[in-house]
Amino acid sequence: MRRGIAASALVAALAVTLAACGSSGSGSDAKGDGGPVTITYWDTSNATNEAPNYQELVKKFEAANPNIKVKFENVPFDQAQNKLQTAMGAKGAPDAFRSEVGWTSAFAKAGYLEPLDGTPALTDASVFQPSLIQQAKYSGKTYGVPLVTDTLALMYNKELFAKAGITAAPTTWDELKTDAAQLKEKAGVDGFWLKAADGYYAMPFLYGENTNMVDAAGKKITVNSAEAVKAVETYKSMFTAPGTVKADVTTDAYAHMMDAFNTGKVAAIIQGPWEVTNIYKGAAFADKKNLGIAAVPNGASGKGGAPTGGHNVSVYAGSDAAHKAAAEKLAAFLTSAESQTFLALKNGTLPTRSDAYTAEVKANPGIADFQAILTSAQPRPELPEYASLFGSFGTNLGKIVQGQSDTKAGLDATATDYAKLLPGFGK
Repeated sequence: MRRGIAASALVAALAVTLAACGSSGSGSDAKGDGGPVTITYWDTSNATNEAPNYQELVKKFEAANPNIKVKFENVPFDQAQNKLQTAMGAKGAPDAFRSEVGWTSAFAKAGYLEPLDGTPALTDASVFQPSLIQQAKYSGKTYGVPLVTDTLALMYNKELFAKAGITAAPTTWDELKTDAAQLKEKAGVDGFWLKAADGYYAMPFLYGENTNMVDAAGKKITVNSAEAVKAVETYKSMFTAPGTVKADVTTDAYAHMMDAFNTGKVAAIIQGPWEVTNIYKGAAFADKKNLGIAAVPNGASGKGGAPTGGHNVSVYAGSDAAHKAAAEKLAAFLTSAESQTFLALKNGTLPTRSDAYTAEVKANPGIADFQAILTSAQPRPELPEYASLFGSFGTNLGKIVQGQSDTKAGLDATATDYAKLLPGFGK
């Protein structure tokens, strides 16, 4: 997954090097008369499966814009946030880059991003899903163009469900636990595996109790509220109920979960569309129709929901006018209907705009099923520190599921960390 925030002393040491890698912002390679300009674009997609297709799009962009050259650099996602922050602080950032949606508010608050309202980058704003535009905003301005979107869903093996006599996807967590036990008994496989110690995968449980880590609008810390405690108790039970897999907190936990699902050793998981292409390569899903995708189960409140994730194309505010103009054109090209359709077909990712869901794109059952539940996904609040909240939350979830802390004490510890991060918020 790709929601964590890395912290490395090495990043600071690389500041000077990174400053030399990006655009100098001096416009030294751009003629004042609109002549050739070279911009740098940092791509954070999977280097093996996805980046080659983004490179192909960049080549198409260069062919359509002969006066613009693009220096394409693939930066590992888990390093990108720190590298970008270091480079932008040193005035040496790429002119455009693929930015995780959770970074937008923080980068915009720091003054690193160029507002894109009214620019060529955002002429088609109305065709994008409104929630995606919403979470690209900060203080009323838009700082990114939606490139890729995602959310979480319940993925399940239809054949195993049928073998256990289950005819429909569960709609509540209690139903999922019942199904897990039935799958273990009648199909002989583990019924459910949930990624442990990861705040992002715990968000559906909070939403199911009509709460969040914080109330951004009310400036209140809610991660240790009664509703949140109830949500995490339910989350905790998903590792101990009959037929569920116990919490795996090893460094390879994610790979273990995906291998078990792809080979038919576990019947259901909570996962996002970024894994659909890999799942189809698994022995259990040679027939793509065997993959079931449903909305995450509802909580006790009768509500459900999952976080909206994804990436935007953002433009560096420190570049000169010529570089910004070229970067805006690139942003528009990468997020155009044609490019979005291309990426959906090649990478299996969800388009961010309605006119890219062509018949050919929707022929992929994974994309069609995720599109059906995408409208219920909840955008992240306009809070610069929001992405940083997952660190403490995930750490304490790990302690809770391992029995090293009870639920309330673990969430109280997270709330204490949040009070330091958000001094203007009350408990």
